[in-house]
Amino acid sequence: MAVLMETTLGDLIIDLFVKERPRCSLNFIKLCKKKYYNLNQFHSIEKNYVAQTGDPTGTGKGGESVYSDMYGEQGRYFEREDLPKMRHTRMGIVSFVNNGDNMLGSQFFITLGENLDYLDDQHTIFGQVTEGIETLEKLNEQLTDTNNKPFRDIRISHTIILDDPFEEDTRISYPPRSPSPTYEMLVKTDQIALDEKEDEDEGKTAEEIAEELQQREMAEQAQILEMVGDLRDADEVPPENVLFVCKLNPVTTDEDLEIIFSRFGKINNCEIVRDRRSGDSLQYAFIEFDNAQSCEQAYSKMDNVLIDDRRIHVDFSQSVSQNYKYKPKSQNGEPQKRRQQSPPRRQEVKRSHERSPSPRRRRSPSPKRDRRYYERRDSDRRRRSSTNDRDGNRNRGHQDSHRERDRRDNVRNSDRDRDRRHHDRSPHRRRDRR
Repeated sequence: MAVLMETTLGDLIIDLFVKERPRCSLNFIKLCKKKYYNLNQFHSIEKNYVAQTGDPTGTGKGGESVYSDMYGEQGRYFEREDLPKMRHTRMGIVSFVNNGDNMLGSQFFITLGENLDYLDDQHTIFGQVTEGIETLEKLNEQLTDTNNKPFRDIRISHTIILDDPFEEDTRISYPPRSPSPTYEMLVKTDQIALDEKEDEDEGKTAEEIAEELQQREMAEQAQILEMVGDLRDADEVPPENVLFVCKLNPVTTDEDLEIIFSRFGKINNCEIVRDRRSGDSLQYAFIEFDNAQSCEQAYSKMDNVLIDDRRIHVDFSQSVSQNYKYKPKSQNGEPQKRRQQSPPRRQEVKRSHERSPSPRRRRSPSPKRDRRYYERRDSDRRRRSSTNDRDGNRNRGHQDSHRERDRRDNVRNSDRDRDRRHHDRSPHRRRDRR
């Protein structure tokens, strides 16, 4: 007793409670068989609550039961079934909508949340969704207006009855084919079709669109840097009070640079980056001002200025390493200057006779260990010699047997030759020759 419901978001398989709700199950199955729910719209969706459909008009005020075909206008609605009690405890519960007078028609809803106990005494449960929970999750994520009407046009495209336990009634008329969409469904609608892309740039100027694209590209690049490990956080921004200075003369010192830029405001730290081994200047520096306004003034006035016969270039710092860099402070609270590191000294290599004895040095075996070693060696030698003796005797026996056989063959051959010579010397043999 199940029905496959195909929607524009995905498929749903609904199992019906035929024994507990026989009239509701008959109404739902026969309406599906009549193609009554085809092209019906989900006209109301409330997040984590319910998704309502089953009204051909799409207003939430229409629809009628299958009993109208059997009993006419008086069968448009039928009484709700209360027993046995059922609860709206989880997502996927299917219930007929109460029209206000404890009467049911064709409209039904599917729960999108859990523990909706305030629906138990008002609406009638007749089934549950057993497959297609991901479709319900898509329904739950749809955007709606103030009247809970979704912005996208979501409909039931087709219903297929997998098992019908009820007998056919000749009073119910079934259409020969599924209904076709009307002109109003296709054209005269204010909702967005599922295959239609939303125009996010509608009503924006070219400058705003370009700025959004730039911000989007910057966010993507920040995420890439975070994935490769160059940034600790994609949302991290460089400090606004740090100025980057490059193209410096190698002879320029930290004190000179600090004196020149101090006229724009208080400087917390001025540091020329140097080589770790040689201590030579790498010809760029970072100047940290006390506030961002002083940094902006220095940026606007110190670019392409001549310092120590070099035209420098200044820009706002894009480095975030200063956020995690430990800066030791002196006793007066000011950061200390970095000391120039001298090249490492060449370490003298000790001679072999000056080296300390290795802890893994092999020691001479103890007398007890020597005695065991020689006993094991002698036993191995005796075992090998006995094995060789057995092999030698076995081979010798084979050799003796071969010699005996050769000797017998020689004796046999010599007897044959002697008989042949005696035969040749007999008188009868001579007579034959004559």
